[in-house]
Amino acid sequence: QVQLVESGGGLVQPGGSLRLSCAASGFTFSCYAIGWFRQAPGKERELVATIGSAGGSTNYADSVKSRFTISTVNAKNTMYHQKNSLRPEDTAGYYCNARWRHFPDWGGGAQVTASA
Repeated sequence: QVQLVESGGGLVQPGGSLRLSCAASGFTFSCYAIGWFRQAPGKERELVATIGSAGGSTNYADSVKSRFTISTVNAKNTMYHQKNSLRPEDTAGYYCNARWRHFPDWGGGAQVTASA
């Protein structure tokens, strides 16, 4: 059974940094493009970052480009999402999932709050 567990969220001052982790089981990261999504209260879910199935190609939404980076450790089925220079508008629940054909259980997400 596929499980996706996000962790590493928290409260941080604007300009601070966090690293989120996505621990996956039931599938192999190398077989899927994996995305990080976020959803703020009252807002639609949006894709903020993607890493390709090959593990080397990444894409970022314009709003986070140059501030967010993602990487994987395929042997452990773990993906890291480094978030630098956080802004209040980055406040949201963050989720990992397959980029295209989402697994049905999005898990609880990791709450990121950037606030003074």
